[in-house]
Amino acid sequence: MRISRKRRPQKSLIPRYNLNDKIEATEIRVLGADGTNLGVMSTKEALDLAKEKELDLVEINPKALPPIAKILDFKHFKYQKEKEARKQKNKSHVSDLKGIRLSMRIGPGDLDTRKKQAAKFLDRGDKVKVEIILRGAERYKTPLAYQVIEKFHALLTEDMQLKYEQEAKRQGNKITAIIIKA
Repeated sequence: MRISRKRRPQKSLIPRYNLNDKIEATEIRVLGADGTNLGVMSTKEALDLAKEKELDLVEINPKALPPIAKILDFKHFKYQKEKEARKQKNKSHVSDLKGIRLSMRIGPGDLDTRKKQAAKFLDRGDKVKVEIILRGAERYKTPLAYQVIEKFHALLTEDMQLKYEQEAKRQGNKITAIIIKA
């Protein structure tokens, strides 16, 4: 199967605004550059007023009755909206489910490394899925695996407040638990 290498257009960060002659409404409520209400007037009058001030007439809310337009410098307005959208996008963080795999024979050094990694994930706001895969004869020693998960949880709770989103439970040849920051 061939993989498409075409660049797909990204969605714009800001919505599209009708500008100057593209405003379709016959009557609009006009706001000045400083936000003062200039009243309801015909689109032609508002355009003349905007051209007189050497600014643009931008339809801010087309769904209102009558639609609301503002007299302003569109380039500056567009820049501000893009800046706000970028800032909002940077602040948003979707919590992921990060996996930490332990074993029943894990040593203290490796356990400490996994603890640091899990702490980093939890500080970022992610959930941590602790997993032990039971191999061979380990399948018959599940209480030991539960003890390893409890020990790992106890090590993590020394540094921060945690709780189980999902208690440790067996699923086939795996024992998993999901830990989140309280």
